Amino acid sequence: MTTARDHWESVYQARQPDQVSWYRPHLETSLRFIDAAGLGPEAAIIDVGGGASTLVDDLLSRGYVNVTVLDVSPTAIAAAKARLGERAGRVHWLAADITRAELPARAYDLWHDRAVFHFLRDATDRQRYVAAVRRSVKPGGRVLVATFGPEGPTRCSGLEVVRYGADELRAQFGDDFQPVESATEIHTTPRGAAQQFVTCHWRLRG
Repeated sequence: MTTARDHWESVYQARQPDQVSWYRPHLETSLRFIDAAGLGPEAAIIDVGGGASTLVDDLLSRGYVNVTVLDVSPTAIAAAKARLGERAGRVHWLAADITRAELPARAYDLWHDRAVFHFLRDATDRQRYVAAVRRSVKPGGRVLVATFGPEGPTRCSGLEVVRYGADELRAQFGDDFQPVESATEIHTTPRGAAQQFVTCHWRLRG
């Protein structure tokens, strides 16, 4: 049976980081929400599924000093480290499946995920994911999750996905996740295809 790690290793071994469909030079919507959160430079931020994403570059450039990047693919993490060079030593790197990762309790001020949650088609995996958020984000912390929207693709990288509107996505997490803001945008892939994304910004009740 092919594991999540096997699948994503094959994806990142076959394509350069800027060739995957979700690639953006900068995650503008995520960065806008992070800036609006008003976190200090010492804030603990985790980018779940961050892999080879450029978000970590922009967070370091904004002065954040406690950034963690988690991804199931060691190859994706290696690509990000190579891109960052000596700055990679300022980042905490975790190669793990978020539905099974052992994260520290109440450790993070902000949780970021762009394009992981919509791959969780199994209800148990979604419950494990939400439990990880509840356990590892500080009371009052921020949670940013971006998925394909209702008009987005039904498949990505050879896998079926679950599409969400803002209300449907919050329903997966529960009432303890207080809405702050949401946004719908059209992402253009490196091959020119249009994909609808929905990004939700919540505050976790204390």
